[in-house]
Amino acid sequence: MSSLLIRQARLVPVGGVAAPAGTLDLRVVGGRVTEIAPNLRAGSTGRTGGTDGVDEVLDADGRWLVPGLWDQHVHLGQWAANSSRLDLSSTTSPDDAVRVVAAEIAARAGGARDTVVQGFGHRTAGWDRQPTVAELDAVAGDVPVVLISGDAHHGWLSSAALRLLGLPRREGVVEENDWFPVFARLDEVTQTAEGKRTAYAKVLDAAVRRGVVGVREMEWADNATEWAQRSDSGLAVLRVRTATYAVGLAETIADGRRSGDVLDEAGLVTMGPLKIISDGSLNTRTAFCHDPYIGTDVLEHPHGRPNNSPEELAELLAEATAHGLDVAVHAIGDAAVGVALDSFERTGARGSIEHAQLVATEDVARMGRLGVVASVQPAHLLDDRDVTFQCWPDRADRCFPLRSMLDAGVRLALGSDAPVAPLDPWEAMAAAVHRTADERDEWNAAETLTVEQALAGSVDGATTVGVGSPGDLVLLDADPLGGPSRGPEAAARLRAMRVAATVVAGVTTRDAF
Repeated sequence: MSSLLIRQARLVPVGGVAAPAGTLDLRVVGGRVTEIAPNLRAGSTGRTGGTDGVDEVLDADGRWLVPGLWDQHVHLGQWAANSSRLDLSSTTSPDDAVRVVAAEIAARAGGARDTVVQGFGHRTAGWDRQPTVAELDAVAGDVPVVLISGDAHHGWLSSAALRLLGLPRREGVVEENDWFPVFARLDEVTQTAEGKRTAYAKVLDAAVRRGVVGVREMEWADNATEWAQRSDSGLAVLRVRTATYAVGLAETIADGRRSGDVLDEAGLVTMGPLKIISDGSLNTRTAFCHDPYIGTDVLEHPHGRPNNSPEELAELLAEATAHGLDVAVHAIGDAAVGVALDSFERTGARGSIEHAQLVATEDVARMGRLGVVASVQPAHLLDDRDVTFQCWPDRADRCFPLRSMLDAGVRLALGSDAPVAPLDPWEAMAAAVHRTADERDEWNAAETLTVEQALAGSVDGATTVGVGSPGDLVLLDADPLGGPSRGPEAAARLRAMRVAATVVAGVTTRDAF
């Protein structure tokens, strides 16, 4: 059995577990750290007995070692596809977005004019009117146009795109439960198999270069099957926990897949949770709230709306629990969080609230009592600050209550929701320790995390690297704890962090020095 020997590394304390001072050598065998001591001898597996006589040696040269980083909420297919989509994140009106589309179509020539135009990033909650199909048609004609909102909760489609995707005519956007199945089928009409593989390879390489050793994959797809195939074909280079949605629950149960089951030969792909999208989002103004949105008298659902009844939600949680599956319940509005916690309490389900963006004070404590994980995306607070004060000014003080949840005993699991935010754990940590992206004071500064807390929320529950730790490790050029624990300096240090090497299951996937 081959092994990895890391020489002269400094261990960073994580999760409240002290780290020894000075530099040490570490040996990783069979995907686990088996020895930590000064001056380990190469070519010996020590306590494990038996060796092929060969160690891969990685000289850390005094760099800092932390457990591997995880992004606990990604849509990798959509993140991969984003590289070929128009960037609409800076648009401030339907007219702005239409101008970008018109320029793209005008720039195309020949057969390219017939391919689907995709865009991503517009946020309609801040616009003074809602977009229409007709205004896209005026510039697109027979060219299919699909514009995906920045929160991925609706699509603004031209008539040609509606026809291509088998949708009926409509005047406005396609949102929530009508949209998600369409979103899942986009790559069928926009990507070749080879193009899709290339796009995945690119984003996976970028992820390990930022120290990511694992993700929870929330893509709208048959994730378990597709990721096992990707791994067996050599594409998987990091760990993937694959979610299923309700539409795939019966098949998952019939196949006997339970959360934690290994799905591939390499042991990198495992079954994850049942994912349920219980409400909408702030930017689509569909997140389900106790109080109505401000200044939205024209909304059909002024409180937002749930995507499931409480009974339906509880039935899904009970069925998943009975068959060994964790659950991941998307809940952004405070009413949705409350209903989700009711279902957790009623069924004894195990799992997470995804996003937990707006939470009632009493539900923060209830999450802690129930042991429900808060799977949160701190970078969203930078994007959602202005629209929050437009739509939820009366409850802005309860948004992204990261420190309150931690103080209530809630485990935080940080992520990105890529492509909604970049797949970059350092950006997520930076937003958590300094809650502003401009010259304004921090938004809800009392909810700021320390660097230590943000790091602990980014390593999938791991603590300071020790004997028995998984061989999922990251070497850093600087000490992440080497400076202020909050504020702008801390955020700048995290954003500038350079990853020297990423190790997954004892195999070096990134070696930059």
